[in-house]
Amino acid sequence: MLRAMRGVDEAGGFSGPRASAMSVLVFAGPQSLGELAAAEGVKPPTMSRLVKALQAEGLVEVEAGGDQRSIRICASPKGRNLLLKARDRRLAALARMLASATPAERAAMDKVAALLERSFSKPSE
Repeated sequence: MLRAMRGVDEAGGFSGPRASAMSVLVFAGPQSLGELAAAEGVKPPTMSRLVKALQAEGLVEVEAGGDQRSIRICASPKGRNLLLKARDRRLAALARMLASATPAERAAMDKVAALLERSFSKPSE
């Protein structure tokens, strides 16, 4: 499923680390460079390069603070729009993939989705 969704993303020109970082910024709000790097599981220098590339494309805006540690990165309107369109493409692709599911299969998927949601909402132990 991840490979199929990656194909949908790539066809829309928005994939990989860019899409992941933009998702954090759109759905979690503005982040410091350190927060964004931690959310993505990368080191700050790696995230700094990614942010610079996103900024050059007009997908993020960087609000400077007193020094590099206090910058805030937020999705630009263009970046937000691009991410939401990518999400819509993913949802449409999933709907097409699941369209042939039987009622029993849909009920089973509902149970799995509820379990996953519950599992992901629990704090890590």
